[in-house]
Amino acid sequence: MYVSETLGQFGARFPTQPISPSVLHHAKRAVVDWYAALIAGYPMHPTPLLEAAMADDLDRGPARLALGRPATVKAAALIQGTASHTAEVDDIFKHAIYHPGAPTISAALAVGQQVDATGREFLQAVIVGYEISTRIGQILGRAHYQYWHNTGTVGTFGAAAAAACLLHLDATQFTHALCTSATFAAGLQQAFQMDSMSKPLHSGRAAEAGVAAALMARQGITGSLDVLEGKMGMGVAMGNAPDWAPVLADLGKAFNITEMTFKNHACCGHTFAPIDGALELQRTHGFTPAEIAHIEVATYGPALAVAGNPAPRTAAEARFSIPYVVSTALRCGSVRLAAFDAAQLHHPDTRALMEKVSLTVHPDLDRQFPGQRAAQVTIRLHSGQTLRFLQPTRKGDPDMPLTDADLQSKLEELATATLGAERLQAISSRLWQLETAPDLHFL
Repeated sequence: MYVSETLGQFGARFPTQPISPSVLHHAKRAVVDWYAALIAGYPMHPTPLLEAAMADDLDRGPARLALGRPATVKAAALIQGTASHTAEVDDIFKHAIYHPGAPTISAALAVGQQVDATGREFLQAVIVGYEISTRIGQILGRAHYQYWHNTGTVGTFGAAAAAACLLHLDATQFTHALCTSATFAAGLQQAFQMDSMSKPLHSGRAAEAGVAAALMARQGITGSLDVLEGKMGMGVAMGNAPDWAPVLADLGKAFNITEMTFKNHACCGHTFAPIDGALELQRTHGFTPAEIAHIEVATYGPALAVAGNPAPRTAAEARFSIPYVVSTALRCGSVRLAAFDAAQLHHPDTRALMEKVSLTVHPDLDRQFPGQRAAQVTIRLHSGQTLRFLQPTRKGDPDMPLTDADLQSKLEELATATLGAERLQAISSRLWQLETAPDLHFL
């Protein structure tokens, strides 16, 4: 049996299986976090431009965009998959170097609204999408991430699996949805090595492509069953020809949705350990930015490749700049959305502090990636004192998780200005009780 077939059988069978209260609760946490990211990113470019570009597919159709505008299913998946990845506050499955929520939940909501799914059916689809895509992403791993943006590639499987679940595809159809997804998967790392709007579009395109693959499979369109492990398949073409057996080892027994990282800073996740380490040194020793002579950040290689920009010019570039976010954190005490406003982006004190930052690859920490995301931060003061701290993980990682209260606060911080306190309270209350919701029309 091919890997795709085993995954397809799992996905088709899952709605008939019992779900533990813990897994169900973690799925709700993922949806709450996704909704916060969606509302935060909705007014930010490229989302309004994308909405304008997709005008022919709006004001009609069974799905609804974040603020209530009708849309076709694929347009809703594309736009909301983009919006929820735009503000860089969406979730992470660190072992796959992948943001599953934006493509998976965006697709699930669009299809769920089309088929009038209940809240529980929606959560089942989210769990299936996370499980299948994170396992594929974990196998593709670091070799894939060298050139490909995993959220654009792996996210296509998450979207397809969630959509297939809600469309009640049988095992054969489900399998072919996944196989077609593999050949739809795309998203290049180079697309965000400089200022561009491409990165969030990867997530939106993954959501749209996954939905399309599931709709095609429902009509009988087939894919190549060996598309993952074949001699010219995804593993060879887009990775290092990995062994696919581990993807199936504990399928249906362990659930990756219980091991998510939820972001505590509004920027690239590779910057989090440096931010947390710098803030811990400042909290412990009480120095001011003016007292700093030099900052050294030693971390894993991909963090510097993706987020090592020493002189970002735009907000998009600044979100991928360890020197910028660490300097901002030390000056402001946090890295929230306001950290990327024009006044903050070019603040002379931040820019002066950035000149004092050096970045190096720490060999031990590099070997631990992607399973561990650590950074060693060394700060030398003008007094001559040298302070050093090893940040072993990131706040928000599974071993240092955000609480439900933290997630609710994040939702309120990111969504209140757009939705208003009263509307947000009504929506968030229903999100935390999704398993009892009769439909998804409140979203």
